[in-house]
This record gives sequence, C-alpha cells and structure tokens, in this order.
Amino acid sequence: MSRQELLSPEGLRVDGRRANELRRILCRASVLNTADGSAYYEQGNTKVLVAVFGPREPRARGQLQHDQAIINVEFNIAPFSTSERRKRSKGDKRLLEIASFVRQTFEGAIQRSVYARSQIDIYLHLLQHDGGTLETCINAATLALVDAGISMDDYVCACTAGFIDETPVLDLNSVEESSIETPDLTVAVLPRSGNIALLQMESKLHSTKLDSVMELAIEGCKHIHKKLDDAVLAAANDLAEKLSH
Repeated sequence: MSRQELLSPEGLRVDGRRANELRRILCRASVLNTADGSAYYEQGNTKVLVAVFGPREPRARGQLQHDQAIINVEFNIAPFSTSERRKRSKGDKRLLEIASFVRQTFEGAIQRSVYARSQIDIYLHLLQHDGGTLETCINAATLALVDAGISMDDYVCACTAGFIDETPVLDLNSVEESSIETPDLTVAVLPRSGNIALLQMESKLHSTKLDSVMELAIEGCKHIHKKLDDAVLAAANDLAEKLSH
C-alpha cells in the first residue's frame, strides 16, 4: 500500500483520524480476582488483558537475586486475535521479543530493591490485534502493576509514531504498521521526569525526521498518562465504595 493511500489529500488516515490523533482508549484496573493486580486495556481495536502476581518467592532458586526482585514477563497471543488463525508456540520469536522489551522497560521503572529475593510475574494476553502491540502491552502492564501495589518510580506510558507522506503520524494501526514505507517508532516515558524508558524502531527513519516523530510520540504518552490515572482513580473509588458497605 502506498503512502498516498495511507494519508488522503485532506489529511485523513485510513481509519478517519487526523495525523496527531490517538485511537480511542478504554481501560480498567482490577478485572481479575485471582491476580494480585490486573488490567484490561483497549487502544483502537488492539485489546490486551494483563495479570500481575507477586512479589513472591522465585520459582527457580538459581534465579534468586539477593539485592533486588527479578521481573518475569510472558506474552501470549490468542489464536482468534487476528483474521489469521494461528497458534504460536512459546518459543515464537515475536512473543519472546515483545516479552523482552516489556521486561527491560519495567526493570528500570520498578523499585526492585524494595522486593529483594523475590519475583514479580507479568502475564500479557493479546486478545485482538490492530497495531501498536508493544505500546498497548506496556500501558496495560503499568495499570496492572499499580493495581498490584508494586512500587514504581512513575507510571510508564508508551505510544507509537511514524512518518507518512512527509507527515509525522501518531499511534499507528495495523494497516499503517504493515506498510513497508511507514517507519514505526515506539517510545515509553516516565511522565513526571520525562525520562525515556524505551525507544524501539521497527524500520529506518532519517535522522532529520526523528525529533518530530519522537516529540509526537511523547505528546501521545502524556494523553495516555491521563487515561491511566483516571483508571487508577476509578478502581480506587470502586474499592472504597465496596468497603463502605
């Protein structure tokens, strides 16, 4: 698909958004009673369910770290998440790659020294895919970790941005991601400090265009931060209401 088809002369994308618009975000914490923390997160048509367990004793004693917690991340894709019915093995390269990016992102954000000699497990399940899998997983995991009461330096908020027809575009969908002509950058930030937790590029982008794409992605992260904060407040209010009865 050409860039001209991805962005109309009126500046509209294939899903009707403007270049700087996020997809609709719906999210909710405390959706599973069996987990220490959980969240459902929906960005456009990409939907993720997350469960967090821990801190708890490491399953393998050899992995134990005396001065900090270890972070374990497992990522799975539901066979019905795309039109292609495909069951992936646990050794699938893409699954391991996403899990590794999420683990690296939160190893720097979670205050691991608070949970020495323990393990924190993050289980991510992609229910439906329409682009932005990594950003959606990071945002959902943030919400679930906050729900679990895990100490973090700050929220971690992630967003993608790309470049179509000389125009920076925010929050790429599946059609835009799959175009070989659209560079795809995922940025995760800690909103209060502005520190970058993750910077991941799927394809080449000229250095002269990097700043504008990064700035757009960071702006998207700020809006996502507000959505996550609202979801945490809603969960706290729900809990307070239940305890009052």
